[in-house]
Amino acid sequence: MKAIVALITFLLSFLTSNILQSQTINWENLKSEERHILNVNAGWDYSFVYGLSYGYHLKTKMPIILESSISFASGEIIFDDFKTKIGGQVNVYKIENFRFNAAVHGIYRRYGNPIVTLQNFGADASITMGYYKPKWFVAGEFGFDKAIVTHFKHSEIYKDVYPEVKNGWYEPTTGGNFNFGVQGGYSFGKSDLTLRAGKVMTQDFKTTPMIPFYVQLGYNYKLD
Repeated sequence: MKAIVALITFLLSFLTSNILQSQTINWENLKSEERHILNVNAGWDYSFVYGLSYGYHLKTKMPIILESSISFASGEIIFDDFKTKIGGQVNVYKIENFRFNAAVHGIYRRYGNPIVTLQNFGADASITMGYYKPKWFVAGEFGFDKAIVTHFKHSEIYKDVYPEVKNGWYEPTTGGNFNFGVQGGYSFGKSDLTLRAGKVMTQDFKTTPMIPFYVQLGYNYKLD
């Protein structure tokens, strides 16, 4: 029975790990007086996903953006599956038009199906390296998303089959995904159109999620 629960934990943790990373920013187009960055996005991860995010550009020597976001998986009930994040990203290094960026976020997410409802706390970290111009940019990205602790609430259907199963928080960590891909965009005025695409692989590098790729289209609007 423990093996079955562990297997379900392992599999469902990947289903809840969509790959919305930090906001996709054209750092070369971001002006010092532009403090607020609003973003809408949509794409394909383990399903069709859409989201909103907000970034605040700090007045620091090293460019830093604090950000929060929420994303939803499409379905009949909006709040069945969602993911929230809070954290930030920083432009660590610049040489001419080449930039190296890093980001880290805390995560809370929820996933529900007829068998179980999961609530999960986790974290992600990512790096981006690319070539940035005022009108366009292209970069490579690499990230890791880790599910740290997960709460299970099993349905009556599941309990009818496995009556000894217990609800509650499960530790240690229940899985993680690596993602690697490319991102790019076109900037005009206070706006950015961005595109991200890549592949997802589980942390053991031996298996892949049910849908092992992601695509995301986004739009940023910057305010003073």
